[in-house]
Amino acid sequence: MDEVFKALADGSRRRLLDSLNSRNGQSLRELCTGLEMTRQSVSKHLAVLEAANLVTTLWRGREKLHYLNAEPINAIADRWINQYDLGRVHALADLKRALEQEPMGHHEFVYTTFINTTPERLWQALTDPAFTSRYWGVTFESDWQVGSEVVWVMPKGVRVADPAQVVLEADPYRRLSYTWHSFTPEFAKAYDQDPAEVARLAEEPRTKVSFEIEPHGKVVKLTVVHDGFAPGSELLDSISGGWSELLSSLKSLLETGEPLPQPEPAEASPANG
Repeated sequence: MDEVFKALADGSRRRLLDSLNSRNGQSLRELCTGLEMTRQSVSKHLAVLEAANLVTTLWRGREKLHYLNAEPINAIADRWINQYDLGRVHALADLKRALEQEPMGHHEFVYTTFINTTPERLWQALTDPAFTSRYWGVTFESDWQVGSEVVWVMPKGVRVADPAQVVLEADPYRRLSYTWHSFTPEFAKAYDQDPAEVARLAEEPRTKVSFEIEPHGKVVKLTVVHDGFAPGSELLDSISGGWSELLSSLKSLLETGEPLPQPEPAEASPANG
């Protein structure tokens, strides 16, 4: 984690993170606006932040957009936080909340992590019920072909099936994308959630999640993009922190053989919400 602390030690780089926290998904041109730095300096600072995995990037057409990434701060908090004095713990906790909090005017969740595994095994972990049940607490019924339905099997045996829950893209070991599940009364019961709250979620536009799998030296880079949210989405608020927890558990399972301890079903809206 030396590169993370090095990246955070520079005030200019912290200003770039502040800018992304206020409005995520900015281009280089947008990030340069209002900063007393040359375009070249901003590019160099962004390269350091990307190398530390504090910033992840996505291409939208010809434009490269930059996003905050909470994964390295999660790793520090999860693994080492007890080694730091109280002041540093508070600083890390504040930064962790800032990275996971959804900025105003931003309508997608983006998260990048690096996992010591293979693309084949990561694909299996995303699709095989034997894996998903361990770190996600749900399983999927699908043949993972484009256009095929994806049935969610949740706690208490609740099945959420809907013709609109389908595979959008499936390139084994490289990319997987599907539409998000429906919000039904059965879903509310499975997670002991307020039926009225679930009904409000059901009125929001259908979202989708995409998993990008890329070899990265001896490890695999996984980028998760959950998008299609309406402005002010309740769903986006509910899934943002949950995805971080879920992907940390996935990483733990693949690297150590054990997922992180799962919360009780009443709390488990991580990435199920």
